[in-house]
Amino acid sequence: MNQTILQQKQALVEEISKKIGNAGSTVVVEYRGLTVAEVTELRRALRAEGCEMIVYKNSMTQRAAEQLGYHDLLQSLTGPNAIAVSEDEIAASRVLSKFAKKHDKLVIKAGVVDNKVISVDEIKELAGLPNKEGMLSMLLSCLQSPISSFARATKAIADAKEAN
Repeated sequence: MNQTILQQKQALVEEISKKIGNAGSTVVVEYRGLTVAEVTELRRALRAEGCEMIVYKNSMTQRAAEQLGYHDLLQSLTGPNAIAVSEDEIAASRVLSKFAKKHDKLVIKAGVVDNKVISVDEIKELAGLPNKEGMLSMLLSCLQSPISSFARATKAIADAKEAN
């Protein structure tokens, strides 16, 4: 019987390790004091951005964090925590930061992005960045600007030569 429980715990630690290890970003939050309706609202907002919020026992999450080498994350894994995971490096940070501004009971504790444990301040910085599509749009406009300026200058020169 104890062997079965041990195997279940090991499987759970492995599941958590895979979730965190395969995620583009992971954010640990404390949700103490939020109502069921607020937690549901938060889950919906996260799901809309392709994120998932999961609640695991801290001891299991701590073992998974140790397994992954995220020792700096261990101090954040106390109290009633939830983990938001996302393939996108920014989405979870953005949704949770926006939600925390409206609901002061949600406390962002730490996160992992690109296999590096990050602080609350770094999570808030990430939250200020646009999503992937927004960044690609900004890059495209930066690339197009010199080309369109060159095209306008070339046309102006050609028009001036025609006038002469």
